[in-house]
Formats: sequence, structure tokens, C-alpha cells
Amino acid sequence: MSTKPSKALETFPNPQPGRDYTIRMRIPEFTCLCPKTGQPDFAEMRLEYVADKTCVELKALKLYIWSFRDEGHFHEDVTNRILDDLV
Repeated sequence: MSTKPSKALETFPNPQPGRDYTIRMRIPEFTCLCPKTGQPDFAEMRLEYVADKTCVELKALKLYIWSFRDEGHFHEDVTNRILDDLV
């Protein structure tokens, strides 16, 4: 697997598709650039979902989050973009 930022989100088959259970991830190191000032902007993201047929692969998610580091985004916009990509 790559060790470079990537917009590719990978999944794997849910090992228990017949059971509802919650997957929670805390991502304390989210960074992007403020689109107005160009300064680093920091946030903590929390992802919580009930898996259906697939689960998000954690390493791919980390590389995906890393891909925003050098891009300018308002947190409100990037939050919704990440949600769209995950859905």
C-alpha cells in the first residue's frame, strides 16, 4: 500500500453483514490550509457509522485524510466533501 496521500478510499467486505454494530474512528491530526490566509488549519475528525456491506479500510482513510494537508478548504466545506466521498 502507498505511503503517499491519496484520494482513493478503499473498502473491504463487512465480516458481519447480518449484525448492526457501530464503527468509530477518531482522527486527531486533520490539517488543511485556510483558503483565506494560506495558514495551516487544524481539526479533529470523528467518523462514526454502521457498516452495511462494506467497511472503510483504515490505512486508506488515513492517506485520504492526509491528501487535504496542502489544499485550501473551509472546515464546513471539507466536512461535507468527506461525507459525500464516504457515502
